[in-house]
Amino acid sequence: MRSNLFEQQHAEVATDQRFTLQSSKMLKVVLGSDLLALKGSMVAYQGRVEFHHEGAGSVGKLVKRLVTSEDTPLMRVRGQGEVFFANRAQNVFLVALEGDAISVNGTNLLAFDAELNWDVRRVKGAGMATGGLFNTEVGGHGTVALTSDGDPMLLDCSQQPTCVDVQAAVAWSANLVPQVVSSMNMRSLLRGGSGEALQYAFHGPGFVVVQPSEGMPVAAQQGS
Repeated sequence: MRSNLFEQQHAEVATDQRFTLQSSKMLKVVLGSDLLALKGSMVAYQGRVEFHHEGAGSVGKLVKRLVTSEDTPLMRVRGQGEVFFANRAQNVFLVALEGDAISVNGTNLLAFDAELNWDVRRVKGAGMATGGLFNTEVGGHGTVALTSDGDPMLLDCSQQPTCVDVQAAVAWSANLVPQVVSSMNMRSLLRGGSGEALQYAFHGPGFVVVQPSEGMPVAAQQGS
């Protein structure tokens, strides 16, 4: 049998690293300690591996996930072997945390070391008018795998105010406290709007990761 499928570029990446990019759109994780991953993101595995629903971990987290749009369904992955993850053929990139933290749009969270701490945070200024906007903060020592709908761009927020569409913001430095702002004036609103209603406004030492897509729409939550 002959096919370009058998070329080296399609072969499994041989590595002893825990997190490795199999390709720009697929993550390979060598298991040892437990891993938390987006439910449904496993595309293949080798070895003896178990997948379990991951609860909120505390009453506080459970309440937040029930009443917010940041309800990323997680599964705990444990065992011995290699597991491959992907989500809608989006690009995957890795962030190594070294005692610091990162805020992530839940739709862009693919997998992370189970030893890392995580919690749901409400974005300041995102109230009833916006339907409530929330993100997941992950911190500690370990690796986080994120996805981007296309090649991500990194913006430095320390030099000048930086505004990003709320659906295009993938992740940002946890020390940054974004405000939700609108660049649409009343005249534009009366004429049907510009299509660019809400943005996250960042300013301070840190970065924000932006994807070249507005991704999935943000669903408004009743009672937020």
